[in-house]
Amino acid sequence: MAQSHVSPKPIRLSSVLTIAAVIFVAAIAFAYTAGWLSPRRLTPEKLVAALAPPGGPALGHRRNHAKGICFTGTFEANGNGSALSKAEVFVRGQYPVLGRFNLATADPNAADAMVRVRGIGISITTPDGQEWRSAMIDAPIFPVSTPQAFYALLTASQSKDPDAMKKFIAANPGFLAFAGWAKSAPWTGSYAEERYNSLNSFLFVDESGVRHPIRWSLIPAATPVPISPEELAKRGPDFLEQEITQRVAASSQTWSLVVTVANPGDPIADPNKAWPPDRRTVDVGTLTVNQIEQERDGPCRDINFDPTVLPAGITTSEDPFPAARSAAYTRSYNARTAEESYYPRTATGAK
Repeated sequence: MAQSHVSPKPIRLSSVLTIAAVIFVAAIAFAYTAGWLSPRRLTPEKLVAALAPPGGPALGHRRNHAKGICFTGTFEANGNGSALSKAEVFVRGQYPVLGRFNLATADPNAADAMVRVRGIGISITTPDGQEWRSAMIDAPIFPVSTPQAFYALLTASQSKDPDAMKKFIAANPGFLAFAGWAKSAPWTGSYAEERYNSLNSFLFVDESGVRHPIRWSLIPAATPVPISPEELAKRGPDFLEQEITQRVAASSQTWSLVVTVANPGDPIADPNKAWPPDRRTVDVGTLTVNQIEQERDGPCRDINFDPTVLPAGITTSEDPFPAARSAAYTRSYNARTAEESYYPRTATGAK
């Protein structure tokens, strides 16, 4: 094709100004997202920094849920979930799972009896290469309704102001419901005896494109046996890891994955609010933990249980927490991997 010899038209000043304006607006948006133009705006950096104890974070470790132990296992879908979601993970079959039992603390050396909230992180992979990650805790509700309120809670709990928590609760009365659970709910002596809850709401998308607001829970097959914190303390600071290692070595442990479907009007965007107990539930399969592995050189050491890593057929809802958690998890992951030299490893796994 012959090249054109038409001289290019001169660029007008108005065009230059338009381009400059677009770049400026984009820069402003980026700066706002990063929190640079609004010091009071919550950013991942602020949220993660607020998790650190007074002496600073444990370098090389997760900034929260720092104490934990790895496991591998399977998820066996029974096919019931396919009525709610087109995700392959709900098609009848068995899929590999990588997971982690953990305690909600920034201290990797915390005594088990000193940490009220326990958690589990799982990653399920399907043959089509998609992955479903989830991080759940044993509480039935989250302490607060918004990420901003969670930051305020972290700030108040470390404040030297004797009235800080009183002021926080006055502004966030929903915290009292969580505090009531923390005070009165029975403790157990095993990770295997805990029910773990997603708390955040997600959307299951079926083959017709219909979206179903849901939450999910892992219901243990093991019978919970109440134990007092005082008795748990007598069993040692790391009893939970020792107990789950011995229990799984003797026999695989299982949980039913149960999905709860919201009714119209249920609080989708507020994990501090429980849904009524009469909501429809669907048992979609069984999680089986087959092997426990120490975290130091285990397979879960470098995985980030980001709740927004979802397969086609599952998506986020208007709940603001998954996005905030994802950003904070990324910040935490980047920090701890950059501090790998501080992370204690076994002699065989030392780097």
